[in-house]
Amino acid sequence: MADIYLDNAATTRPHPSVAEAVMRTLTEVYGNPSSLHGRGVDAERLVTGAREAVAASLGVSAAEIIFTSGGTEANNLALGGAARRAPHRPGQNPTRGRHVVITAIEHSSVLSPARALAAEGFAVTELSVDAEGRVSAEQVAAALRPETAVVSVMAVNNEIGSIQPLDDLARVVRAHRAGGATTLLHVDAVQAWGKIPLRPARSGIDLLSISGHKVHGPKGVGALYIRRGVRLAPLVRGGDQEQALRPGTENVPGIAGMGEAARLVAADGDAAAQMAGLIRRLRERLARIPDVIINTPETGAAPHILNVSFPGARGETLLHRLEMDGIYVSTGSACHSHQPTPSHVLLAIGRSPDEAVSSLRFSVGHFTTTDDIDAAASAVEAAAAELRALAR
Repeated sequence: MADIYLDNAATTRPHPSVAEAVMRTLTEVYGNPSSLHGRGVDAERLVTGAREAVAASLGVSAAEIIFTSGGTEANNLALGGAARRAPHRPGQNPTRGRHVVITAIEHSSVLSPARALAAEGFAVTELSVDAEGRVSAEQVAAALRPETAVVSVMAVNNEIGSIQPLDDLARVVRAHRAGGATTLLHVDAVQAWGKIPLRPARSGIDLLSISGHKVHGPKGVGALYIRRGVRLAPLVRGGDQEQALRPGTENVPGIAGMGEAARLVAADGDAAAQMAGLIRRLRERLARIPDVIINTPETGAAPHILNVSFPGARGETLLHRLEMDGIYVSTGSACHSHQPTPSHVLLAIGRSPDEAVSSLRFSVGHFTTTDDIDAAASAVEAAAAELRALAR
């Protein structure tokens, strides 16, 4: 059996045109974009073109896009930059801006900086989610305070694929600002870009994070949308690049690749429907296996992710058994794949620890075929039965 790669939520295989753009930049357009000579101007032009492509894919202005090293840095900059953006002046309320709201199922690149802010004295409210992994606008409204600096909610959960009601959440935050607060809404859209419609300006989102390698672009490059007029405190200092919010010489090859990936996202209008069809087919096949638990909601979920628990077969063991057949899947977030602890996301939606550790995440991409899905489904059914029998 040829290799079947179903771990596209962790990373995707770069598209050939992306690889070509990266290689061309490495070998031909290798100048520093800050240099004044022709080589530098060529590199700067390439960065500008990529910025415009990313902006166009989101329906925003190029001036509102900041390049980062990936989704993790973009999330850290959004959360930390928003929380620390306003210095406290004499006579000002000392609690102003000292409150952050997140959900229980955020990625570690939001959970960790939120906990770091808590250690600095910020108040952090962590909202629970329902059985399908969603937070409600009413929950967010109830959590808001006059001193809330930022609300951070992921658009698509990276483990189970649940889509959050972003338009409703944005309306709540805007209404709160109308009362005099300076609260910002940040959306981690790393798993959403190229999978669901994203128009942050139209929705009223203030900050939005994306990553190149989730959409067949290169690793090590991402971007943060910052609504015009929003001010953030930088995480690092030392240069004027990226509006002084991300100083240092730009990763021009990575940015070039991300720009090409953005063009592909904008051009491939059928991608989401094709992925949804593959996931639907896989769901139907795996649902036939006795006692399985489908953790991904049937509606209101991203088109590329399916999370399934196989009680009686440990997920990590099942993953390695499938690898023997040339099938590559995940037990959850790639950032935690080496930690033998139950998924915090699955626990948050009510799964037991045993059900959580028996889960696998399947995720499709541009190169996934129907034959891949059928072969993988048959292999999973056989492997689960084999491991369950051994466990008896």
